[in-house]
Amino acid sequence: MKISIKIIIKIFFLFLLLIPAYSEEKKENFQEHELNFYTGMFDFSDDGQRAALFGLQHQNENLVRDSFLGTLSPVTGFMITENNAAYAYTGVQAHYSLGKLNVIPSFTPGLYNQGDGKDLGHAVEFKSEIQLSLDLFSNSELGFSYNHISNASLGEKNPGANSYMFNFIKQF
Repeated sequence: MKISIKIIIKIFFLFLLLIPAYSEEKKENFQEHELNFYTGMFDFSDDGQRAALFGLQHQNENLVRDSFLGTLSPVTGFMITENNAAYAYTGVQAHYSLGKLNVIPSFTPGLYNQGDGKDLGHAVEFKSEIQLSLDLFSNSELGFSYNHISNASLGEKNPGANSYMFNFIKQF
């Protein structure tokens, strides 16, 4: 499976090289969607279950809403580990800008499949995440995020998993 992760990462970077660059006047028409490509370490705090991960998250900019909690938007995504554990999720994230620094907390319930990876105790899991990112260009960001996945004691056991990721965010 480690070879498969390497292939996925190479395809990811190839995809980034093939994305056309649009001029400023066309930019408004192509920034309706935001994709967050990320890779990192799943359950880094458990030596026996630690695994590389790769994921993709989508946000539709047309659905962004300002509220008393800040700028909120729905997000949907998935991640897979080198041990074939997979997590598909959908939820909400907030967005706070501090100059070029963005602070993005999120909460996303989802479905988890253990594969050959860690048994988290239930198919329904909840991911709480905090992401810090820097605006690089008008439509790209680089970031770092940390999350915790837990089943909130829905299952007989609830070991949880702590993960960190490096993010590349691209608006289209």
